[in-house]
Amino acid sequence: MKTKKFIPLSQYKEYPPDEMQRRAKAFYEDIKRRRTVRDYMNKPVDKSIVENCILAAGTAANGANLQPWHFSVISNPDIKKKIREAAEEEEREFYEQRAPQEWLDAVQPLGTDANKSFLEIAPYLIVIFAESHKIGKDGKKQKNYYVQESVGIATGVLITALHNAGLATLTHTPSPMSFLSKILNRPSNERPYLILVVGYPTPDAKVPDISKKPLHEISTFLE
Repeated sequence: MKTKKFIPLSQYKEYPPDEMQRRAKAFYEDIKRRRTVRDYMNKPVDKSIVENCILAAGTAANGANLQPWHFSVISNPDIKKKIREAAEEEEREFYEQRAPQEWLDAVQPLGTDANKSFLEIAPYLIVIFAESHKIGKDGKKQKNYYVQESVGIATGVLITALHNAGLATLTHTPSPMSFLSKILNRPSNERPYLILVVGYPTPDAKVPDISKKPLHEISTFLE
């Protein structure tokens, strides 16, 4: 087993307490504007913006630094059309046959249904894959660790980075998602994690009138 080389932590930056307060508050005020958006313009997005956001996602904490993710970025209209058609087929079956009533009741106020036009209209789809194991040049498998947790963290960073850049997003998880592996020609050691829709909201875009839980409901401080 090779021993990893360690280097000094040279890029950490400590801020004075008052600046820490300001930064924490400013970040919260900005990120709470983030909303899941279903109405998109086909307005182009500069590819380099998406590239830098994916690079940010690639810095996410992950198990054993094995970075078990892959981001397939789709702007090709024909591929987006195939993804929409396959996703809507799965969604229709889910909504009409497999979805439990409890789930249908839960999402009813959000206005979701089997129609996924945003998959074709938005300029970018980012399909995130979770890599269960790596395959070396010698064909041997190398197990990845904490895959779901690692990919979840990276996805959160990506959503936040895209918001920070001024773009809207939507997470979409058709069930099942195996059609994505086929359409995007991904290897068998990868599994689709979710589709992230990326672009500019329409001027008349609407979102559900909902709120987030307050601090005392989502945290416990033991002092």
